[in-house]
Amino acid sequence: MARMTGGDSDLRELLQRAGLEVVGHGRVNDARPAPVAWRPVIAGNAVPTVAVRDDRPDLVSELNRQWHRLAVEHGVIDGDGEFLISIAEHNCRSHWCNHWTRVRLTEQWDLAGILGPHPGRPEFVTMSMDGDSVLGATSEEYEVWLIAVDHFHAWVESWAQARAQETPQEHESGWHAVLRWKTAPQHLRSAWREGLARNAAAPASVLLRLLDVAEGERLPGASWLITRELPNEVVEAWIEHLEPRIRKQLAERWTLTAKQRERLLQEPDPKLRWIFAMCAVDGRSPLTEATFAQLAADPSAKVRAEVALHRDLPARYLVTLATDPYPGVRGAACRRAWPHLDAGTRTALIEDPDRGVRAEAVLLAHTTTPMPTAVFTALADAKERQRAARECLLTDDLAENLARSADKDIRHAVAANPTLAPHLVAQLGQDPDSAVRWTVSVRADLTEEERARVTVEIDPKARCNPLPWVLAMQDDPEAMRRCAASTHLLVRRSAACARNLPPDVVECLATDEDWLVRLFLAENCAQAPAEVLLEMCRTWDGYSAARFPEHPNFPRRAALEYAHDPDPRMRRLALEDPAATAELVEIFSRDPDRGVRWRAVRDPRLTPASVIRLLDDPDWVIREAAARDPRLTTRALTSLLHDSSTAASAAANPAIPADVMHHLLDRQPIITT
Repeated sequence: MARMTGGDSDLRELLQRAGLEVVGHGRVNDARPAPVAWRPVIAGNAVPTVAVRDDRPDLVSELNRQWHRLAVEHGVIDGDGEFLISIAEHNCRSHWCNHWTRVRLTEQWDLAGILGPHPGRPEFVTMSMDGDSVLGATSEEYEVWLIAVDHFHAWVESWAQARAQETPQEHESGWHAVLRWKTAPQHLRSAWREGLARNAAAPASVLLRLLDVAEGERLPGASWLITRELPNEVVEAWIEHLEPRIRKQLAERWTLTAKQRERLLQEPDPKLRWIFAMCAVDGRSPLTEATFAQLAADPSAKVRAEVALHRDLPARYLVTLATDPYPGVRGAACRRAWPHLDAGTRTALIEDPDRGVRAEAVLLAHTTTPMPTAVFTALADAKERQRAARECLLTDDLAENLARSADKDIRHAVAANPTLAPHLVAQLGQDPDSAVRWTVSVRADLTEEERARVTVEIDPKARCNPLPWVLAMQDDPEAMRRCAASTHLLVRRSAACARNLPPDVVECLATDEDWLVRLFLAENCAQAPAEVLLEMCRTWDGYSAARFPEHPNFPRRAALEYAHDPDPRMRRLALEDPAATAELVEIFSRDPDRGVRWRAVRDPRLTPASVIRLLDDPDWVIREAAARDPRLTTRALTSLLHDSSTAASAAANPAIPADVMHHLLDRQPIITT
């Protein structure tokens, strides 16, 4: 039969014809990659456990019998009849692909007759559920071999130890062998360019070549080049690149200096100038005085409107843009320019022919002059009315009407108005709508007694952002004491986001009953106590968890006691202890938990043999980290460079010599006919 190369449905159909039942969804993600199990089966020095001549008339039945006998004897089939299987040439044979399927035999099964290019020419490998027994079937010239490997974990260890042995001569000859090759498939060439863009050791000469892309070709590793540190000459060449689409990607690089952005913003294409200006505004990037002057006078109205939003634009340019011929520019500049405008310009904006500009000016005018009901009613847009209710100074009768409005969105908006009369605040604090009451409850002008009288429903698991008015007072010890003792959960959570706090406030928040208060304290506060940091290490899996052991107050000298903790989150902390040994690193590199192994692979004390072994780890993140590890031997690294599934990660390895990096870029594509 022809080898199957389709998707999951094709694989299931093939397994079904072979008499195999797929268990559950079939996919297995916690086993070593299938190519690792193929390694002892197809090795040049492989010795068959059983060899069957392919001219036997009962070849298929004999192979099935022998396979089943060996599978039982070597523990490939577990007590529930389950095992893992990988079929050659079906889908992914990539080293980066696990591609095992969990199966069991049905009453009528035929592996040797179905799982190969022809009946009696099987090509598959099976493995026990615990990954420690492997049994493969492969066809030689006149025989079919069944190869069993017991203690497969130990076999992988031994294989890695052998690969880690490398003399200085072998190290050099390995790179010489790479340099002898002059061509490479296009997919490898592309992968190398992607990896070199990430390579921290890539010299400027290599990075400059990555910018040399053909027309229509994408920039390799763009996301890495945008964010990583680059030599100044590489950034300069990027700015001067002839391809506009390549220059466009540079705009996202937030670390550009003001002088570099000045040159970038000389772009002749107005659309690109607008994109560059927008990125500068979004990134709050510094710009030179000359750049501000240029952009404020730009021929493109979109560019002028964009620069009007830059937080550092000098007031004189804002004043000019507020009288711009284009309404979009006037509208963008109006809010920040307003305090600097004379009476005549303000009046002109209030009477502007553009409705949006007029509305903006009217709202700004009534931040200092009470807004009467007639003006509020004239606002045509619901969002404008809500903004007026929230931000404007209101006449007494308008404030009364808005606080009693049938529209809950208006009541919600006016509840946040900082100039609202106390009796209206108290009234809205008893509003039937919970969102209105919540808005009242977090007002900065309430006393804690008043805040406690507002009934609010707080979901402890709800996402929340710290209150700006609390953070604005974080340098005021007395204010932080009041906030830390507040009955309102969000006020206490906001206080816990302060960068520095007095000892008594830290103690108060560290013993708060709310878990998020303690989490925010651990995430933000320089005085976060050791016990809170440890608690969060045990209970929090978010992105910030990795930072807790880096905190100055983290109890490193007591962390070794967690080396045998049943919780892997605590176990991996043991390596933070200065007393942790290299032996513990090795033990952790074999830990059943991926997070513990991930911590071990990043430890400088891990041996090269263990790094090589982790190239075969069940978790792809750890395999990728091992491929980038400079402790790899040349033989291991060059093998990865020439495997399409690992080439990009391997090319990011800083152990690659600069001349080899250049050679990878020099390799010419293989021309197929």
